[in-house]
Amino acid sequence: MASAASQPAALSAEQAKVVLAEVIQAFSAPENAVRMDEARDNACNDMGKMLQFVLPVATQIQQEVIKAYGFSCDGEGVLKFARLVKSYEAQDPEIASLSGKLKALFLPPMTLPPHGPAAGGSVAAS
Repeated sequence: MASAASQPAALSAEQAKVVLAEVIQAFSAPENAVRMDEARDNACNDMGKMLQFVLPVATQIQQEVIKAYGFSCDGEGVLKFARLVKSYEAQDPEIASLSGKLKALFLPPMTLPPHGPAAGGSVAAS
């Protein structure tokens, strides 16, 4: 398996599902859950602080799992894994669902501003 580390990882859709499930499971490991909770507490729901505190911890947790599948143990490996997953999302609803679950673990829920005629008066009233 030494050659796998020197070559870019290529996973089938089925393998990508397995790795995604393992990454999601890694986030629920007690030590990782504590790390993520601490990072979220430090971020205080501020997007800039989320990038500063939460994203690095989330990246480390992912790295710990994906390195076993031939991805480099750095930010580039996580980006390559994310691109691979993204390439399968349109073809496979299960991968899209797992990917959404993974993102929800470290990205705050996005609340979009209201649009449309019903929203027009609510801004002025507040």
